[in-house]
Amino acid sequence: MAIPMISEADRLRREVLAYVIKAIKDGTYEDIDRIPIKIRPKGQPFSRCCIYKDRAALRYRCMSALGFRVEDETDELKTLKSYAEDIETNPPASDPFLTIFPDACSACMESQIMVTNMCRGCLARPCTNICPRHAIQVRNGRAMIAHDLCVNCGKCAEVCRYHAIIQVPLACADACPVGAIGKTDDGRVTVDHEKCIRCGKCIKACPFAAIMQSNQVAHVVRAIAKGKKVIALVAPAINGFFPTEPGKLYAALRQMGFAHVYEVARGGDDTAQAEAAEWAERKAHGAPFMTTSCCPAWIECVERHLPEMKPYVSDTPTPMAFAEMRAKKDHPDAITVFIGPCMAKRTEAHKHGGPNYVITAEELGAWLIAENIQLADLEPSEPEIAGTQYGAEFAVSGGVANAVAHYLPEGTPKPTVFKINGLNKKNVALLRVFAKTKKAPADIIEVMVCPGGCVGGPCAISPAEDAAKIIQKRRPADFQA
Repeated sequence: MAIPMISEADRLRREVLAYVIKAIKDGTYEDIDRIPIKIRPKGQPFSRCCIYKDRAALRYRCMSALGFRVEDETDELKTLKSYAEDIETNPPASDPFLTIFPDACSACMESQIMVTNMCRGCLARPCTNICPRHAIQVRNGRAMIAHDLCVNCGKCAEVCRYHAIIQVPLACADACPVGAIGKTDDGRVTVDHEKCIRCGKCIKACPFAAIMQSNQVAHVVRAIAKGKKVIALVAPAINGFFPTEPGKLYAALRQMGFAHVYEVARGGDDTAQAEAAEWAERKAHGAPFMTTSCCPAWIECVERHLPEMKPYVSDTPTPMAFAEMRAKKDHPDAITVFIGPCMAKRTEAHKHGGPNYVITAEELGAWLIAENIQLADLEPSEPEIAGTQYGAEFAVSGGVANAVAHYLPEGTPKPTVFKINGLNKKNVALLRVFAKTKKAPADIIEVMVCPGGCVGGPCAISPAEDAAKIIQKRRPADFQA
């Protein structure tokens, strides 16, 4: 089946995943070292300075697809086949899961405001009047920016009537909500893993795909191939990425070798019920507000950057945690695999000891291609554990707060809600103010690090708006958004 493509970088990443899954499925790995040549054969266009650099980059992408970090390489002559053989005895790379291929980085310039040659040195000079730092002067008939004073606010670019002033971004750093992206001495990208909240926004933003993640799909494929009982924990967002009924996707998972399928939407119901009871109790004891707890990147942000917010974060486990507890209770000997668009779930699983593996929507889509599974041809299959629409809409901004309000104990006043629909530097500062002043504009603060909710995650395979519509169209008549 076809995966919706967002960019050439996305397409290449998914192509690598599909090739790797095909190569490791039978356990022989004979053609795995040929993958870079298959993707970049002689005589075909290449994207870097030469075809050989393209192939080198593809080798490192294969490494990350196999679950290894580029930084951990100690032998440049080690074959991909040797790495593939290592997955039989070695677990995938542990947190942090981000990995960087420095030679793929274009060493982009720092984010800055620039005046182009379209500047006419006009009489109105709105750029000089609006600049809060007086960083702009007009000399020799053209605006000039003193970059030591400029704070990149972009106000001058907004008011220029000739559009002569532009804001040049540093894509990865501008996407990071916590300032974890920096540069090495030679201008290449680097990540401060102590600051990083594992949101994956930098992966999605980098136009050169220099920032990658160490995947876990190879270990799951091999576990199934070796006959182990593996349970799929399917996040609600996943059903928004495939234009078919959920039952057909569940049938595909069983065809791929998963022994059981659990909807994490049921875990969403469990989280909403527990969080509703928790809010009622906190409210009775005079708590000023409470934030949601289901987004692992938000929890990492609190741990690393907003410790003053800790008392106000819900203590309720996430939907993934509840779903995994149900699966382990029913099948103690099984391997559990969470499937969703979120990279930070790997950090949550690593910290809490489960699920055993986390694979992404991209990896699932590539696996369907590798197996040549056509969802439209399958008979629908029911999950062992299913959730309600309230649990399913945890994947969409506003859905968590809606579910919590729905499950409130009888007699509890309906809480007011303030949504953080995509975490950025500005609302990180806003949340810090809420914590320090112990005042917030609502009872419950729903924090979704990704715009649109989980459907906007870094490993999504379709636009968040389209996925949200697919999920919400199954809403019962009495559901209030």
